[in-house]
Amino acid sequence: MSNYMETYKQWCTDPYFDADTKAELKKIEGDQAEIEDRFYRQLEFGTGGLRGVIGAGTNRMNIYTVRQATQGLANYIISQNGQEKGVAIAHDSRIMSPEFTEEAALCLNANGIKAYVFDSLRPTPELSFAVRELGCISGIVITASHNPREYNGYKVYWEDGAQITPPHDKNILAEVAKVTSFDQVKTMAKEEAVAAGLYNVIGKEIDDRYMEELKKQSIHPEIIKEMAKDIKIVYTPLHGTGNLPVRRVLKELGFEHVYVVPEQEKPDGNFPTVAYPNPESPKAFELALKLAKEVDADIVLATDPDADRLGVYCKDTKSGEYVTFTGNMSGMLIAEYILREKTAMGTMPKNPALVETIVTTDMAKAIAKAYGVKLIEVLTGFKYIGEQIKFFEQQNTYDYVFGLEESYGCLAGTYARDKDACVAVMMLCEVASWCKKNNMTLWDEMLAMYEKYGYYREGLETKTLKGIDGAAQIQELMSNSRKNPPKTLGGFDVLAVRDYKEDTRKDTVTGEVTKTGLPESNVLYYELSDNAWCCMRPSGTEPKIKYYFGVKGSSLEDAEKKLAVLKEDLLK
Repeated sequence: MSNYMETYKQWCTDPYFDADTKAELKKIEGDQAEIEDRFYRQLEFGTGGLRGVIGAGTNRMNIYTVRQATQGLANYIISQNGQEKGVAIAHDSRIMSPEFTEEAALCLNANGIKAYVFDSLRPTPELSFAVRELGCISGIVITASHNPREYNGYKVYWEDGAQITPPHDKNILAEVAKVTSFDQVKTMAKEEAVAAGLYNVIGKEIDDRYMEELKKQSIHPEIIKEMAKDIKIVYTPLHGTGNLPVRRVLKELGFEHVYVVPEQEKPDGNFPTVAYPNPESPKAFELALKLAKEVDADIVLATDPDADRLGVYCKDTKSGEYVTFTGNMSGMLIAEYILREKTAMGTMPKNPALVETIVTTDMAKAIAKAYGVKLIEVLTGFKYIGEQIKFFEQQNTYDYVFGLEESYGCLAGTYARDKDACVAVMMLCEVASWCKKNNMTLWDEMLAMYEKYGYYREGLETKTLKGIDGAAQIQELMSNSRKNPPKTLGGFDVLAVRDYKEDTRKDTVTGEVTKTGLPESNVLYYELSDNAWCCMRPSGTEPKIKYYFGVKGSSLEDAEKKLAVLKEDLLK
C-alpha cells in the first residue's frame, strides 16, 4: 500500500502532468487519507467502462485516466483491424465531459484510428444510433448517467451499437489492464489530427436521421394531431442532454402544449436544483410537479442527464393528484399500446418478440402471452437487450417489437441498441393522447391493465455494506443463500431456485435441475408460489447488494400488502 505515496510524488513532479493537476495535488499535501484514496489503486475499468469522482489521481476521473483507458481500447481496435471504421464519441452535460471527449478522440487519432465527435452534448441513445449509422467499430459516451455531480464516466459501445458484451468486454478489459504506465499512452495535437482527416466533427446530419427514426416509431400520428391542442405535457431534462431532442420530436409530431421546467432546462454539470439527478427519485420532480399544477398538465416527464431513462407522473382526475409510475409501469403502458395497436392494424411482424431483464415485472409475460408474442428474458443490463436484437438479425429468428428493464429504461424500434428516453417520452405522450381521446388518463389505463392482467407490483431494496468488510459480507450473504436456500419467503413457498452463477434452475418440489440458459452471473432468483418472485445480486460497481421482488395481487391493496410482507422477510 505504501507505494501510493511514490505515485503521488510522481504526479506532483513529472513534466507529463499539467500545472492544474499539480496545483490540485499540492493542496492535499500532508492529508494522508485523501492522498491514499486518490492513489491507492487504478480507477477500475469495469465491464461497462469507467466511472468515478472527477479529480487528480489514479483513482479519479481525469484526462490521464481517460487517456489510459482509451489507449487500451485503441490497442483492441487495432487487433480487430477497426482503424478505418473509426469510433463515434458523444458526451453529456457533466463537468469535464468536453475535455474527456477531446482526450479520448486525440488518443485514438494518435493510434491511427478515426474519431467522429459530436459538436456538443447529445443523448446516449443517439450515440448508439450513430455507431451503426456511421459504420463505426466502436463508440464512447462520456457520462456518469444519474450519479451525483462529483462523478463522470466513460461507457464503451461495439459495432452493433450496444454497450460491450462478451467476448469484447473481457478482451477490452484485458487490453486496458496491460496499459500500466503513461509512457505507453499516445496523443497528438488537434490541428494535426484534423489535417490528417482523423478528427471529424459530426452533428446536424446525424440529429436529422435520428429524428426520422424516432418518428417512425409512432403508430397513430393522426391521434396525436387530433389531440395536440388538448393535451398538456410538462417536461424536465434535469440539466442534461434531453432538452433539444425531446422538444424537437414532440414538436415535429405536432404536440402544441409542452412546458419545460425553466430552472432545469439549461445543461449544467453542477445540477444546481437537484443533488441527485435521478428520475427515479421523487425529489427530482419537485419543480416539474409545481409547474404541472400551475398549467394543469396531463403528464409530467423527466429524463436523466444522458437521456436514456425516463421518470413519469400523471394526473389522476378522480383525486386531482399526480400519481407516480415506476419504470415497470411506464414500460407496460408502452408495451401494451404497441402490441395492441400493431395487432389491431395487422402491422405486427411475423415472429414478434418482447425482451425484458429477469428483474423486470412479470406483467410483461402476461401481455406477451395475450398477444401471442415471444417473451425473452436476459440478465440485468440493457446491453443484453441490445444484444438480442443483434442475435435476431444474425440468426433470423425473431422480430424485436419492444424491450424494457425495471430501472426506467426501454426501447421501441431497432435504430438504437440502448435504452432511449427520447423514444419513451414520445411513445408515452402518444399513449396519453390515445387515452385522452378515449376519455381516460394514463392512470385509468394502468388500472384497466391491472384489471385485465392482474395487480402486479414490484419493489427494489438496496443494502449498502461499506469498506473491505462490506465486500466480504456481501460474498458471505450470497454463499449462505446458496448453501441454505429458504423454503418460504414472505409467506410464499419457494418453488424453484435459479442460480445464474452455476447456470442451474432447481425445482424444489421435484428436485429436477435444468439450465438457466443465460451467461454466468452472480445472481440468485427465487420463483415463489402465487406468481411472486424475488432476486438478489451484488452491484457490479458499488459495495451494495440489491433485492428485487414482485407479487401479483387481486387488488392494489392486496398487492401492496403482499409486497410489504415479502420485503420485510427479505431484508431480515
